[in-house]
Amino acid sequence: MPAHYEERLQKDLTWIQDLVAVVGQAITKAIDDAVTSVLKLDKDLAAMTVIGDYTINRQTRELDRLCHAFVARHLPSAGHLRYVSAVLRLDIGLERIGDYAATIARTAGQLSAAPPPVVARDIEMMSEHARRMLNDSLRSFQQRDVAIAQATLTTAAQFAQYFDRVFADLVKEGETHSRPVPDLFSLMATFNRLERVIHQAKNICEETVFVATGKTKGEKTFQILFVDAQNNGPSQLAEHFTRKAFPQSGRYRSAGWAAAEDVDGAYRHFAATVGLDLSKAWPTPLATLIDQLDDYQLVIGIGDGAREQIGKVPFHTTVLVWPIDAAAGPEAVYRQLAPRVRELMELLRGEQAS
Repeated sequence: MPAHYEERLQKDLTWIQDLVAVVGQAITKAIDDAVTSVLKLDKDLAAMTVIGDYTINRQTRELDRLCHAFVARHLPSAGHLRYVSAVLRLDIGLERIGDYAATIARTAGQLSAAPPPVVARDIEMMSEHARRMLNDSLRSFQQRDVAIAQATLTTAAQFAQYFDRVFADLVKEGETHSRPVPDLFSLMATFNRLERVIHQAKNICEETVFVATGKTKGEKTFQILFVDAQNNGPSQLAEHFTRKAFPQSGRYRSAGWAAAEDVDGAYRHFAATVGLDLSKAWPTPLATLIDQLDDYQLVIGIGDGAREQIGKVPFHTTVLVWPIDAAAGPEAVYRQLAPRVRELMELLRGEQAS
């Protein structure tokens, strides 16, 4: 490659890298200012944060232009192409984070009073997590540091429980009727946007891994809990069938809200005829898993009344109820369960379900 061409290519790359850093600093400051405006009910700062989002939007449009110009001018391949394509995706995320900051700032303009102490504490905690993960993700991308990216992804994956806690605190505050309902909705919007910042930080880390290694984001896997009354038949069948049919798509367990002493012998025998092994299966009381429900994206109740027996679940856990007739016998239950499981996994994972 001629020296002058290499020099021009590197110069164009540097412009892109520098602008990524500028936008990263701008959105981080915007999030900080937006949160401060909510905590201190600083409506002037809130207004300036909203106005500042127009600058961020212009910067992200310029970043998009530079990336497309780079591709047109240099026809990059390999590492350079991975980097520019990652920046184009990153650019969308950066613009969204700027929008999140503007939304948080707008909530400050709607509040009638500063947040109550317990909610303010939650906002400070969530904003600290969001700020740290955003900074670490941007640093990992600029330095192409996979170790930082992986560590940040691990931290972000553990965050769901915090959102459930702050949501519960906000609900309790609402039950005291100490704040107008519009204030509660505004504060909920703040929590939601801070959570979205953390999700965008995860996306940035995944782009870091792609740029540095060429590895694309893997398909999402799911943790699924099947629940029925006794966990001695249908839910066991559902767990073991799903594990065999879709071993790469998730992790599966089953439980019963009134767990039996042992698995029904008729189900053990039938399972063997369809290639499932229930010889080591054992009923699990749902009560022993209640504190772990936030680990599951889906809880699937089998039979009428399952939703009521499962009760309240964490914010990020979804309950489905399948009206399967457990009294029909193992073979009939299996014929009802198998197509439902396949349909669900195809909805969750598409053609990649395996």
